Amino acid sequence: RFGQKLRKLRLQRNWTQTDVAVHLGMDRSFLSDLERGKREPCLRTLEVIAQGFEVTVSQLLSRI
Repeated sequence: RFGQKLRKLRLQRNWTQTDVAVHLGMDRSFLSDLERGKREPCLRTLEVIAQGFEVTVSQLLSRI
């Protein structure tokens, strides 16, 4: 469910996975794995993603 939320945030900004990866300083394949639910983010990763999308961790995790 987190992956769906991440993908939704990305698409709302019309960003590709590569755009997000560059913006967050992460590997694109890691982001792809997160979106597909193949990997689970750690707390630090959640913080980086939230900061990159200008939301709180709480907002990032709401309704998932």
